[in-house]
Amino acid sequence: MQAVQQEIAQALKVQPPFADAAALGQEVARRVAFIKDCLANARLKTLVLGISGGVDSLTAALLAQRAINELRAETGDQAYAFIAVRLPYQVQHDEHDAQACLEVIKPDETHTIDIAPAVRALAAKVQELKNGSPTLVDFVVGNVKARTRMVAQYTIAGARAGLVIGTDHAAEAVMGFFTKFGDGACDLAPLSGLVKNQVRAIARSFGAPEALVEKVPTADLEDLEPGKPDEASHGVTYQQIDDFLQGLPVDPAAAEIIIANYRKTQHKRELPFAP
Repeated sequence: MQAVQQEIAQALKVQPPFADAAALGQEVARRVAFIKDCLANARLKTLVLGISGGVDSLTAALLAQRAINELRAETGDQAYAFIAVRLPYQVQHDEHDAQACLEVIKPDETHTIDIAPAVRALAAKVQELKNGSPTLVDFVVGNVKARTRMVAQYTIAGARAGLVIGTDHAAEAVMGFFTKFGDGACDLAPLSGLVKNQVRAIARSFGAPEALVEKVPTADLEDLEPGKPDEASHGVTYQQIDDFLQGLPVDPAAAEIIIANYRKTQHKRELPFAP
């Protein structure tokens, strides 16, 4: 079991636990520098990120806005900008959390795009969905929502010559808990290699309120189960996932679930198959 844990942790480049506040600060600085380097290498000045109301997008946005602030201060170029995008499907049930995140982030710009008309228009044109079971249709349309959100972000980024930020981290990556070519598609993923508790710790270090830091994570893609917690989908807790990734003892049944999900979703973490 330990060998498998190490193999997976190495593949996902899992970061060791923060030894102290100084180590956390160094990691924040490293990831902010990474974001700045991505912009410099692309010769672009704009970052785009969808804000869901969860701690992952909150943390990625805090890192992004700090990177932009530093670039403006260092270069004197006011053209650098971070664009936060709200992408609700009609009215989001936890919109108040999304708005609270925006108050913490203080983005340079905030755009809102209701994805419902686009999602419904596409679903209405797919004949296969008309005869599907309610559960199947709900699942498929949930993935359409995630992909439509990414299309919207890339549309803004294209219009503003910017890069799209992803929010995937090691605890989601190991479970394959993202939509392929949806929230899994991005230009840079500054949370990569972090476990969930580290994402929370970084948000907390920026002064984010505990209600947002410790908010129950949910993908909130399915209409039949709105706000369904991630852990209910996983069958394991994020603490168990974090412990597994960081080489700590984990209940054997939980470890089996994590390993099975990792292997089953390997295709999501790779480029398309090619001959």
